Amino acid sequence: MGNIITSKIFHSVMLFTVVGEFFLPWILCLYYDGYNSKTMAMSALGSLQSPVRVIYNTWLIWLGCFLAFAAAAYFFTTKKDFPILSVLLLFSLGTFAVGAGLVSGIFHVNENKDIVTAASKVHGISAAIGFMALIFFVCFIMGDKEQFQNTVLKYEGLWERLSLLCMYIPLAYKAVHNLLS
Repeated sequence: MGNIITSKIFHSVMLFTVVGEFFLPWILCLYYDGYNSKTMAMSALGSLQSPVRVIYNTWLIWLGCFLAFAAAAYFFTTKKDFPILSVLLLFSLGTFAVGAGLVSGIFHVNENKDIVTAASKVHGISAAIGFMALIFFVCFIMGDKEQFQNTVLKYEGLWERLSLLCMYIPLAYKAVHNLLS
């Protein structure tokens, strides 16, 4: 695993994945009338009502698989020097990868949160567990609550993207650093 974590290919794919996590929803929303990236979670792009659901859900499955692999790779290459940190990284990145990526890509939400199905319940629970370790998660959760619709917290989509940005900055930095060295 040590060779993987230092390879240019791994870091190129990591950078592609991190940039894609922000760029792909921005492109897909152009093909989804009524989607508002500031007020709607990215999961809505994968809903049954979304014309881009196949692309977005495929992306989530890719994201989950790759980040789970990356979490394991980082764990095995850092556990000797940083045992506690490597376990925390494996747990947080791995949980996000499986919950907010892989499982969320398989089980879609409904565009309207009033419609609840088994798939939307699985998606909601797994995405919430996956996002638990991220900084702006509380603001993201508050964003769809009625009592916060007249506050800055109403921008659920913005808070989701800021949560992801905080998680991805160290991964992008590591990828760029290794690609340029």
